[in-house]
Amino acid sequence: MILPIYIYGHPVLRKETKDIDASYPNLKELIDNMYETMYNADGVGLAAPQVGLEDRIFVIDLSPLADEENPEYKDLKKTFINARITSRSGDTVSTEEGCLSIPGINESVPRLDTIEIDYLDENLQPHSETYTGFTARVIQHEYDHIDGILFTDHISAIRKRLIKAKLNGMVKGKVSCRYKVRVA
Repeated sequence: MILPIYIYGHPVLRKETKDIDASYPNLKELIDNMYETMYNADGVGLAAPQVGLEDRIFVIDLSPLADEENPEYKDLKKTFINARITSRSGDTVSTEEGCLSIPGINESVPRLDTIEIDYLDENLQPHSETYTGFTARVIQHEYDHIDGILFTDHISAIRKRLIKAKLNGMVKGKVSCRYKVRVA
C-alpha cells in the first residue's frame, strides 16, 4: 500500500524515533509499504517519520542506480531497524541531496564518507557493517530522519536564507508532488 509522505513542517519529521522489537505489529507489511511508497516516489531511501511513524526504521534501495560504473549497487536493498551509527570517518564530501519530504529543493550537504552502523534487518537479525561513498551518504540521510534531522539542517546559513520562502510555503501546504503527501 502506498502511504502518504509527510512534508517539511510536519512535527513528526522532527521527532526522535523509538526502537522496535519482535512484538511490533505487522512489521513485514510496514516494510513492504515503505518500499512501495519509496518506489512510487522514485526515491532511494525512506524513513518511518516520512510516513508519519515514530519508529526507528528506514529502507534503502540503490539497485535502480546500478550500472557499469556502479555495479556495487546491484543488490543494495536493505532494511535498517534500530540502527545506530557507531563511527563516522574519512573525508568530508559535499554533494547535492534532495528529499521526498522536501520536494523541489536540492542542496549541497557535507558528510563524512565512511560510516560504521549496527542495525537489525527485516528478520530482526543483527548486523554491524561499514559503508563508504554514496551508500554511506544515503544511509546517513535516512538515519538523520530517525533522529529528527533534515538535510537542510546541514546546509550553510546563507543557503538556508535563500530557500526559506520555499520551506515556509511547504509549511503552509504549498507543495506540488506527483506522489501522495501529507502536510502539517
